[in-house]
Amino acid sequence: MLPATFKLFAGISYRHTRNMTGLRKNAIEAIHHELNRLAGPGPSNWISQVRRRSSLLSSRIEEEEGYNEEEMSYLKQGEDALQKAISILSEQDGWTIEIVAANGDKVLSKVLPDIGKVFKLEVMLEQHSDNLYEELVGNMEQMGEWNPNVKQVKILQKIGQDTMVTHEVSAGTPGNVVGPRDFVSVRCAKRRGSTCFLAGMSTQHTKMPEQRGVVRAENGPTCIVMKPCAEDPNKTKFTWLLSIDLKGWIPKTIINKVLSQTQVDFANHLRQRMADNVSMEMAHTC
Repeated sequence: MLPATFKLFAGISYRHTRNMTGLRKNAIEAIHHELNRLAGPGPSNWISQVRRRSSLLSSRIEEEEGYNEEEMSYLKQGEDALQKAISILSEQDGWTIEIVAANGDKVLSKVLPDIGKVFKLEVMLEQHSDNLYEELVGNMEQMGEWNPNVKQVKILQKIGQDTMVTHEVSAGTPGNVVGPRDFVSVRCAKRRGSTCFLAGMSTQHTKMPEQRGVVRAENGPTCIVMKPCAEDPNKTKFTWLLSIDLKGWIPKTIINKVLSQTQVDFANHLRQRMADNVSMEMAHTC
């Protein structure tokens, strides 16, 4: 079931957008507080950037005066997803281990009111967080090239620098235990100092109504957090919060196994993709 806040800001009623400036300011302040907490101690470029630009809140609100009601709705949905996700990740208690791989990759789960069961992948990647951010955000539409669990990712609309609406199509599981699913999501990408965030949740978009023969699943809040390792900045602590409703009549035991294994597989596919990128760069320099 989608959170009530998503329904409020999903564009069902646009009369609220007259007060959107005040709502946006409150949301931004709350997000900044939580991002600080999740990013952890240490120097941050965020505050200096705010000072150099006089006021981040003022500049963001002024920038968004040119957005229409639909765009403002997507901006609010993205920030709502980010705030909810980082609030979940900030709570360390109550997580149950689902999988611990031989290489140390770990998937945990937790049941939350109004959301249901969420999964959290925790891995250490031997990659700089900037490279991972570029691959997952800058090259988002190429994910189907290296992740066999994904058929396609397409950006339907970009709103400002941080927010986009995407359409994703997943591949079916072996034996078609879980068939292909598609998602329409609003995504919000942020940087807090050296820590990167990519949050999202389900939405609707006129360019992509439900497709015949494909089950429209729902996700969110979801969030990927990429934080440089304190001992080695060329390594990244990678956390992926996954909340998803696959729809259809699928036993929970199968859903739990599929989702947790999908997260482990994703980490391995991402490692291989980054290794291939390095190999290609070295070949070009020779």
